[in-house]
Amino acid sequence: MEKYIVSLAPEERVELQRLVNAGKAAARRLAHARILLLADRNDSLDEEIVSALGVSLRTVERVRKRLVTEGLDAAIDHKPQPPRPEKVKIRGNLEQKLIELACADPPRGRCRWTLRLLADQMVVLGWVDALSVETVRQALKKTIFSRGSSKDGVSRRMPAPSLSGAWRM
Repeated sequence: MEKYIVSLAPEERVELQRLVNAGKAAARRLAHARILLLADRNDSLDEEIVSALGVSLRTVERVRKRLVTEGLDAAIDHKPQPPRPEKVKIRGNLEQKLIELACADPPRGRCRWTLRLLADQMVVLGWVDALSVETVRQALKKTIFSRGSSKDGVSRRMPAPSLSGAWRM
């Protein structure tokens, strides 16, 4: 694997020192700043940085590379994960079918639908190839569907007070 050489300008080093000394930043940001400071000083070995900071070797390599290719800000800041809409298995028409199934009568011998039963039934019906309980839970959570809203003991949502300042009569 190609090793990227870290060479910080004096003002970059001062900025990273100030960040580390203040200690008022995200842990990942502080760790990346420490990695860069150690990598700049006498070109420390990556294994020494790993043992000194308790981070993985891959993290040290990745931070070095991001500094060289993208700059200082990119190297110390968190790189957000890209959105993954193709990973969402239940959306649109399939979501509607799930809600209809959950509102229907449960299978014989059961008093209600469980998330496992809903996931298994969707596979049996051929709507999806495979489905986890967590996927079903997330799909039902983002809707207004709630299995307990009509049962005793469940708190109902109270209407929000009017912000217009007018009194209701």
